Formats: sequence, structure tokens, C-alpha cells
Amino acid sequence: MTDSTHGPRSLTLTEDQAGQRLDRVLTLALPELSRSRIKSLIESGCLTCNGVVLHDVSHTTRTGMALVLDIPPPAPATPQGEDIPFTILYEDEDLLVLDKPAGMVVHPAPGHETGTLVNALIAHCGESLKGIGGERRPGIVHRLDKDTSGIMVVAKTEATHLALSADFAARRIDRAYLALCWGVPSPTKGEYEGNIGRDPRDRKRMALLTRGGKTALTRYTVLRAFGSHMALVECRLATGRTHQIRVHFAANGHPLLGDPLYLRRIPAAAKGCPVEAKDAALDFPRQALHARRLGFVHPRTGEALLFETPPPADFVALETTLTNALIK
Repeated sequence: MTDSTHGPRSLTLTEDQAGQRLDRVLTLALPELSRSRIKSLIESGCLTCNGVVLHDVSHTTRTGMALVLDIPPPAPATPQGEDIPFTILYEDEDLLVLDKPAGMVVHPAPGHETGTLVNALIAHCGESLKGIGGERRPGIVHRLDKDTSGIMVVAKTEATHLALSADFAARRIDRAYLALCWGVPSPTKGEYEGNIGRDPRDRKRMALLTRGGKTALTRYTVLRAFGSHMALVECRLATGRTHQIRVHFAANGHPLLGDPLYLRRIPAAAKGCPVEAKDAALDFPRQALHARRLGFVHPRTGEALLFETPPPADFVALETTLTNALIK
């Protein structure tokens, strides 16, 4: 392979490099890059073989494979401010409450180094935000998945960050979500519980684990049933694990509409569903999940604050389609 700090590196595998894992072969060929860095680049889509992107780091190599690893330029050590608009619900000298749109990544990560909420916050708040709670995630107390919309609180001082983080950890935050799921949970008011951790078969997914993981509890209420096919539910979190609602509902047979990770086949609940409703649900381009309510005590003033927002237009349009097609 050619030698440069970034850019494409090409390698055609020889017979003695065949039969091994991709990440091992590339680590040996590129000793200046760590194995974890190479794995991250592969998983981010930076490796091609004969023009086809490879994502599986454990893919078995073959003689003659023409590999190209495109190493991106190094990202800034700390995120930079970018003029990206976002909706502010409340702001004072200590904190900021916002309504995050679906599609916005919260903080920089491989594959999303710019255009994130953090970049927008730095531009809005100025240099004072940098370093609050960590260089890469300044001000971020909690997060929402990229394609989940809704309310977030951001700390503007270190004291506020510490106080709000403690409240989240102690479960003193009032949080409620709206979700559209396949099927109708039974009973119509209940809870899903089970330890959540990294899926051992797919590191991009989380899963319920019988051993290890972290305790997770989701309480739900069915607000509206669309026949037996789908339901609008409110979810309240007793814990805040990665993908918690999505994992709990999928594991219990009610994956969220549009979920790209946990809905991998047409669910049984779609059988017999009117075509208009079925197509709208299957074509929804993201998980139908909205963080609609957030309540907490202001760390400095002691005032009880509560914020609520309606779901965005795409969520509302989908709900309307289901109502018209399935509720007579």
C-alpha cells in the first residue's frame, strides 16, 4: 500500500494473505494504524473490494482481492461551530432546552464529524460551551438517536452538567415518548424489562441479554389501536439505555414502524392490513419515535420545569393515514 496520512490505500492480496480476517490483514499491511482504527474505518464504509463496499471486519480474505481503504483527513480535535438552525424551547445562563429534528446527529462520531447538534450549539453558545462535559460532547447530558425527534436539555455550565447528569442517573427526570409500533401490546398498559447490552452478533445493534448488559425498564400505555395491526403508544423511561424503547418493543414482538435496525422483515401484524396503511407504515423512512415530554428541576433556581412538543409533520401524517384507513 502507498504511504500517506490520508487518502486511498490500495492492496491486492497475495496467496499468503488469504484465509484471514480483513482487519488482521490490513493491520499487518498498515502498521501505522491501530487495529481498532482500521475496524472503525471498515465499519464506516471506507473499504472497498473491486468497487464493492465491505463492512464486515471479520470477512475472510481471498487471493487476488483488490482492496482500497480510503482514509479520511483527520477531524479537528474539538468540534467547531456551524451555523445550523434548531428550535429553542427555553434558554437561560445555565441551560438550553431544544426540540431536535429527526435526522440530526447529536454529537460528532466517525462518519458524522460535522453537521451535528454539537456543532450547532457551539455556534449558538460560543466558545464558552467547549469542554462542558467533555471535548467531543460539550453540553450534552443525554442524547437521542439520529432519527428520533424531540426534546433535549443541554448544559451551558459545568455545574449544571454535573447536576443534570446526577438527576438522569438517579431517575429524577420526567421523560415520555410517543411511538408507533406494529401490533397492539397486551396488556394495553404494562412494562417491558430486561438487561440491554451490545448485540454479540452485530455491534451496531443492542439486544436483550440473559447475561451482562444493564438493567432497563420501559413503561408503556397504548393510546390508540389501529385495528390489530398497529398502535400509538406512550413510553416512559425508568432507565435510559441506548435504543431502549426500540429494543424492548422489538424483543416483545412490536417493533417500531420504520425502524432500520430492529425491523428486518414484514411483521405478522401487517397481514390483512389495508394496502394504504400497510404501504405508509412500511415506507416510513425512520423509527416512528418522538421524545414529547421532558421535566426536571432547574439545578440553580430549584424551579420545576416541564416541556412538551407535538411530534413532527411526518409522524403526524403517518398517524393520520393509519387513522383514516383503520379506524372507522
